[in-house]
Amino acid sequence: MAIRNETNTLTDHRMESIMPTPLESLVSTGTKLWLDSVDPDLVKSNLEFGATGATSNPAIVSDLIKTGRFDDDISTLVEKGLDDEAIAWALTDSLVSNAQKSFAAINEQTNGNDGYVSFELDPLLEAADCELSTEERSAKYIETGKQWAAGHTNRMIKVPATPGGLGALEELAAAGVTLNVTLIFSAEQYQTARDNIWKGAQRREDPKTLKSVYSIFISRIDAYTVKKISELSDAAQGEVGVLNAKRIWQENQKFWSDKGLPLQQEMIFASMGTKLPEDPKDKYVSALAGSDIQTNPPEVNETIQNMSGKTFTSRIAEMPSEAVQNEIDEKVNFNQMETDLMEEGLKKFADPQNSLLKLIAEKR
Repeated sequence: MAIRNETNTLTDHRMESIMPTPLESLVSTGTKLWLDSVDPDLVKSNLEFGATGATSNPAIVSDLIKTGRFDDDISTLVEKGLDDEAIAWALTDSLVSNAQKSFAAINEQTNGNDGYVSFELDPLLEAADCELSTEERSAKYIETGKQWAAGHTNRMIKVPATPGGLGALEELAAAGVTLNVTLIFSAEQYQTARDNIWKGAQRREDPKTLKSVYSIFISRIDAYTVKKISELSDAAQGEVGVLNAKRIWQENQKFWSDKGLPLQQEMIFASMGTKLPEDPKDKYVSALAGSDIQTNPPEVNETIQNMSGKTFTSRIAEMPSEAVQNEIDEKVNFNQMETDLMEEGLKKFADPQNSLLKLIAEKR
């Protein structure tokens, strides 16, 4: 009996070593896993999890500065005479550039289809007190987008799907900039972004160099419907974010299918952490497994990785029942939802940049 138990234990250990981890299982469905951070330590650990890209924003940079790990860098920049805003951008550039180095080999191996790190342009262009016109904001996005893209092969420039941001996309795409359109909540935003980028790509010397991604936000939508559309049935409540994302994903697949481009023009499924306590932590990760890109906060990846025995299957093509889709279409005003979520999103977009500048001033 002792020999048999010892044999069983050895077999169990062998099976554990062969079994894919939960995140390896996710990647095997066809999902690309990106990290919502440029923390050098987290980039390293998430590369081991199977991450192939990353993204940054002012909140991420602020959290890193709060750790004190970059105080020497700030001191050096202060000694050079840089003001607070210039220091914020220099630190962001440095953090993103270092993360790019970690993913450069993946970018090379995939011929530019993966291995990117996103760099977000100035969120204060969308602040409530910004006095620039829409056209002036677009011009500023074009100017700074070209500036921060110059000299980088695996950097994506993050532009919001606001009127000013959308108005900049054609020129940026024509200039050869690799784009990540963020703050997308609706099919209309996605369509405008995609069409503008495709127009710009056709003005390139070679349109086939185009690589673009479209970041659709998920969990914020379900948090919104719980608060604002309580008349949804139990079957439909909590399904709006995933349904919206899958419909846009289907449209994106169809649009690019006949363009003959060697690189994928993909959706990024963002805002993947659950916001409602009753939801399983892998709700969105599971529902959207199977295609394109999931950009997850470090804590989401860590939680998923610690789900012992968790195996993902491709569910990206699974849709809610016809009855649930009909109910959602009847009760959810998607235009109003986009307006409300953009207002909320822009505040969350601009506030972290102000906090970052304040933090640097305190460090100074």
